[in-house]
Amino acid sequence: MAETVSETDHRDIAASLDGDGEAYGRLVCRYQDQVATQMWRFTRDRAVLEELVQDVFVEAYLSLKGFRGRAPFLHWLRRVATRVGYRYWKSQGRKRAREEALMETSTNLAVAPEALSPFEAAQALHGLLAKLPPPDRLVLALFYVEECDTNEIAQRTGWSRTLVKVRLHRARKKLKALLNETGIWRE
Repeated sequence: MAETVSETDHRDIAASLDGDGEAYGRLVCRYQDQVATQMWRFTRDRAVLEELVQDVFVEAYLSLKGFRGRAPFLHWLRRVATRVGYRYWKSQGRKRAREEALMETSTNLAVAPEALSPFEAAQALHGLLAKLPPPDRLVLALFYVEECDTNEIAQRTGWSRTLVKVRLHRARKKLKALLNETGIWRE
């Protein structure tokens, strides 16, 4: 049986649509930690993270009338968050100032990856993924970090399942090439 919207969420959504700001505030409080965890996959900058979480809830509020209630509210919110994060990555890809920081990350990776702390390794991986085009980053993050299967990735992104599989395959090849290029991994 498919999961449905909880009664509490249903009441707060209905009240929010009727203009009750406190009801929407309760929804935000209820789900902000899960959204922040998801958005952490898109940035390691805490200030940007806060902005992205806020953007998710603003977009969700503006789109709330489109929520159909066929699945839990968090599922719908995760789709909104995925779109917000993807747009963020696309906008960052256009900014050339980030290229210098990415070059530093690559240099650090080539030195001694096994000597990195877990935090440094996560930062380095995030920097390496940032070199990939946004669709590749998104499909890899959803598959490996969020542990979504191809059906869920298709649902969150609006892509077909076949397109998800093709993008995942191509993104793996590009990541492998980057790993070879930086000297982290050799075949």
